[in-house]
Parts: sequence; structure tokens; C-alpha cells
Amino acid sequence: MTKSKPWLSLSGIGVFAVLLLAVAPLVLTDHWLNNLGKYCCWAIVAVGIGLAWGRGGMLVMGQGVFFALGAYSMAMHLTLETAGDRIPRFMVLYDPLAPLPAFWEPFRSPVFTLLSIVVLPVVLAGILGFALFKRRVKGAYFAILTQALAVALATLISSTIRETGGDTGLSSFKYFFGFVLNDPANKVMVYQIAAALLIVCLFVVWQLYRSRFGELLVATRDAEERVRFLGYDPANIKLVAFVVSALMASIGGAMFVPLVGIITPAEIGAAASILMIAGVAFGGRASLFGPALGAMAVGWGQSSLGSTWPEGWTYILGLLFIVVILFLPKGLTSLPARFMAARRRTGVQPAPAPAAPELAEVKS
Repeated sequence: MTKSKPWLSLSGIGVFAVLLLAVAPLVLTDHWLNNLGKYCCWAIVAVGIGLAWGRGGMLVMGQGVFFALGAYSMAMHLTLETAGDRIPRFMVLYDPLAPLPAFWEPFRSPVFTLLSIVVLPVVLAGILGFALFKRRVKGAYFAILTQALAVALATLISSTIRETGGDTGLSSFKYFFGFVLNDPANKVMVYQIAAALLIVCLFVVWQLYRSRFGELLVATRDAEERVRFLGYDPANIKLVAFVVSALMASIGGAMFVPLVGIITPAEIGAAASILMIAGVAFGGRASLFGPALGAMAVGWGQSSLGSTWPEGWTYILGLLFIVVILFLPKGLTSLPARFMAARRRTGVQPAPAPAAPELAEVKS
């Protein structure tokens, strides 16, 4: 890597920040600004997937689990904030006399809610990653196991109707840490928080990519046994990347709730996790901006085409995924580099071959 490339990436983050934080609120309507905030939440998750999968080689197909931890932590707090001293409305419908479940009570505290959004995914990912990586579970087995956890959690939430709202989910939020969500100025504020968090995640991953840890992570992906022979434990390297990606997924889920206004098991199950993976692959899993841009593009497609042609959108997404994997394995962000390489090949004329020594003597 040349010395200019890190600063080129940093400049790209700066341009990204200006577009999201300064330009977008001025040129977009409230509807599309809210949609862009939702895409930013998916992009936060995608940046973490790019770290774990693109640089670490871990196909994390269960990010819906950590997305759910952040989303339901935030949703429970907003639900209690909306209900005030009363029991949430959806609980009263199922059992008017039942008390508030004990595990809901701490989420009345904003501090506890914010801590749970950060601590819960870190602890769960740490325990899960330690158990898997120390046993050298990887590849398809790792992907299937993580996806199975997302399916199991979505099923559990669907079956606990009174505690979590079941398939209906949690919705009808009125306040966001004391701010009225229906106020247009507060909606812009929530969007800017989500966009700022995306910029922070990009900056963190940029720092990790250019650090010693980033080099070890790529080396672990490409030659795990060699890294082990050099005295490093690949399990610990993978564990750090897995925990960071889980934390980013939780942050994305937490900001998704006030922007969209609802969270259901459909947003955290296997289909949602695969959609996140598809966006990362579409943009370019090993690049810095590819996962975020791919997730935003897939999110835009789901909002635009999915609402008007829901069945056809699934086939379009599947076709795009196949085309990218077959013809652009490094994603759409590899197109500029491939184009420049093709131009260099066509621009260089082959030099004429030197004459053989025997022919040179004959001519003389």
C-alpha cells in the first residue's frame, strides 16, 4: 500500500460526512431523509460485516442476533418512555392485570439502555466467538451456526407475545430520550445521529485496516496456520473482529428503531441477515466503502422496488447477487480499478522483439 492511499480513504470519509451530514438534510424531503437514515443503519451493520467477512474471512450470517439486541433494547426503553408510569399498551391487551416483566424494568433508565446496547453484544459475541474460534470452527459450519442463532432468536421473540409483542413487534414510539419524535427538527436530529455513527464506524474500521491488527487479520484469512506458526493466536484475532462487528450491528439496530418506528422479528431473522450479507457482497466486502455503499443500494432497492413489486424484488436481488459473485467477486467498488487497469493495458503498445544475433550478422 502506498502512503497516499490511507489519506485518500480518509478524504473519502470526509466527503461521505459532508454529503450525509450537510448536503442530505438540505436537499432531501423528510420522507427520503428518514429512508436515508434507515440505510445508514444498515450501512453501520455492513461496515462491521466487511471487517469480519471481507478482511477476516468469517461469513457472519447471524448479525440479526446483535441487530436485535440493540434494536429491542432501544425499543423497550422508548416503549416505557411512551407509556410513562403505566404498563405498555400491548401488554394490557393480553393480560390487563399482569405486572411489568422484571427484565423490562431496568430499561426505564436511559443510561442502562445505552450500556445494554454496547455491553450485551460485546459479551454475547465474546462468549460465542471464544467458544467457536478456540475450537477452530470456521467456513460453512461457522456461517450455518450463526444463521441458526438468528433463526432461533426470531422464533423465540415471535413466541413471547406478551413480553416482546411477538410478530407484531414494538411500535408507536412518541419520545426519543425526552425528544418528541413527531417533531420534524427532532427527526433530522435522529437522522444526523445515525449518519454520524456511520462516519465514526468507517473511521474506526479505517484505523483498524491500516494497523498491525488489520495486517494480522488479513494474514489470518489467507494463511491461518502460518500466523499460528509465527506465534500469534488466530482465534484471538478473529474474536476481536467478530466482537467489533457485533457491536456495530447492535448500534445499527438501536438507531433503526427511532427512525423506522417499529421493530419485529422479520427484521432480525435469517432473511434479514442474508439481505445484509448481499449488500456487503454487492458493494465489495474487502473495501472500506463498499459494504456501506452496497447496503445503502440494497436498502434503496428494497424501499423503491420492494414496495411496488415485492415478489419480483426478491428475484432481482438474487440475480444481482449471482452476477456480482460470478463476474465481480470484489464487488462494484472494484470497477474503477478494473477500468483503469484495462486502460493501461490498451494504452501500452508492445515493444518490437529484438532481432536474433544470427540475423543481425547477416544484415551487416
